[in-house]
Amino acid sequence: MKKVRMIAQGRVQGVGFRWGVYTLATEIGGITGRVWNNEDGTVEILAQAENPTLMAKFIQEIRKGPTPFSKVSYLDVTMANFESYSDFKIAN
Repeated sequence: MKKVRMIAQGRVQGVGFRWGVYTLATEIGGITGRVWNNEDGTVEILAQAENPTLMAKFIQEIRKGPTPFSKVSYLDVTMANFESYSDFKIAN
């Protein structure tokens, strides 16, 4: 299982970014985790996948910006260790 923590910077709040991440995860399939806004204007994503190819595609699409109005200027991706999720949700 590959688990990553992503911090997205740029125009990522107020543009449907979290919904776009959720939609992307469900469209790709095999991606579970959580996405939420941070107080500093970034968006944090915890994602996991059994298939590394699916995870690579997910990360690539996040870098592009999952919605038309979002613009990711920087995406920090690190390996992570967190509780496993059975679904993908937008967290508060």
